[in-house]
Amino acid sequence: MTKKADIGVTGLAVMGRNLARNLARRGHTVALHNRSESRTRELIEQFGDEGDFAPAYSAREFVDALERPRKLVVMVKAGGPTDAVIEEFAPLLDEGDVIVDAGNAHFADTRRREAALRERGLHFVGTGVSGGEEGALHGPSIMPGGSAESYESLGPLLESIAAHVDGEPCCTHIGADGAGHFVKMVHNGIEYSDMQLIAESYDLLRGALGYEPAQIADVFRTWNAGRLESYLIEITAEVLGHTDAATGRPFVDVVADEAEQKGTGRWTVQIGLDLGEPITGIAEATFARSLSGHADLRSAAHGLAGPTRAPLSGADAERFADDVEQALYASKVVAYAQGFNQILAGAAEYGWDIDLGKVAAIWRGGCIIRARFLDDIRAAYADEADLPTLLTSGGFRKAVEDAQDSWRSVVQTAVRLGIPTPGFSTALAYYDALRADRLPAALVQGQRDFFGAHTYRRVDSGGVFHTEWAADGRPEHPA
Repeated sequence: MTKKADIGVTGLAVMGRNLARNLARRGHTVALHNRSESRTRELIEQFGDEGDFAPAYSAREFVDALERPRKLVVMVKAGGPTDAVIEEFAPLLDEGDVIVDAGNAHFADTRRREAALRERGLHFVGTGVSGGEEGALHGPSIMPGGSAESYESLGPLLESIAAHVDGEPCCTHIGADGAGHFVKMVHNGIEYSDMQLIAESYDLLRGALGYEPAQIADVFRTWNAGRLESYLIEITAEVLGHTDAATGRPFVDVVADEAEQKGTGRWTVQIGLDLGEPITGIAEATFARSLSGHADLRSAAHGLAGPTRAPLSGADAERFADDVEQALYASKVVAYAQGFNQILAGAAEYGWDIDLGKVAAIWRGGCIIRARFLDDIRAAYADEADLPTLLTSGGFRKAVEDAQDSWRSVVQTAVRLGIPTPGFSTALAYYDALRADRLPAALVQGQRDFFGAHTYRRVDSGGVFHTEWAADGRPEHPA
């Protein structure tokens, strides 16, 4: 009798193919299926010796190849194609079987699909997977949602293929229904912010110090040996140190300065607004990408007046790179603090029980934002489970306080030289707003009450108040 497969993967483009290979390399028997049979055959021809594969060329053959409870991973384009695959396979499955969506789906779609399939007796597990093509093959960070029951059978398989840090898998059950895809969405939003801050650091070192890309690459290599050690800092040094083969120029100088996006950052910002969460760093990073793509607008505004950029010199130049490192670290703490607060807000809104310390732990390896200081974040939430913000945690609080003079100096220098730093600037503004005794929101409330009778609260008594602004002869609508 032919051995049944432990798990199946349908959708064998690069990510699906690499996940299937990863599973097979870890000793699992993997059923394979793709809408076009050629991709299934190609995988077997090229990588069939890597493990035990069970190719299937129809939906029924694929389902029949799986051990019960069946575990079926869908790796197709988000949206309509995912719904189509679900509808193709769901009628062929039995109660207790598990469908896993490991693509970048919107968490609201995942919640809808999970509820509908639960009514049919099936488990639907929206699963965030971070690490790109290489991570999928060698060990990603995995963020599964869905029911706790589904994780009992699915979890050991996913944990076996995840990245491992300190002997622990970078995979944990995030929470019910769409929690996994929600956390992956916020992960990507933090990634946007992190990349923007790194790009601004490069721009500052080049614009304020006149460094060439190769010099800046050396600076990033130095930073990567310290507290900023991370995958993104590491690859930044590689990109900046790369020379274009066709022209002999620095690679970064021959790339169009128009950053693209696939939408997850935009989702994060939209949901942040819905939840009332001020994720300003992610928002500015998303808007910076949008602005970079407005080539015609930027061309029309190119002649607008601005300051002369004279590179720093002497003692100012010597300490500026160190100041940028401090500003980058402090701004990154703000970005992560905002992201973790958004996860907390999402958990409260949608009824998820999410352990933020475990989220930090599984982001330490495999994923794009893996970094040394994620272990510090894990420890911070272990010490204080109801931590209101990372900025008040002992170690982070001291580091940001120590960095603030450099942080402010960098933003001042950027303004003086006309170097745009939306990421650094908004992070500092957020920090200052949190620590302020009073915010000008009191005036905003007065304005709202004046023109719209929206009422306000007082600091000296409870309740809601409204002032009759038209009294004393003042008109209702001044001319």
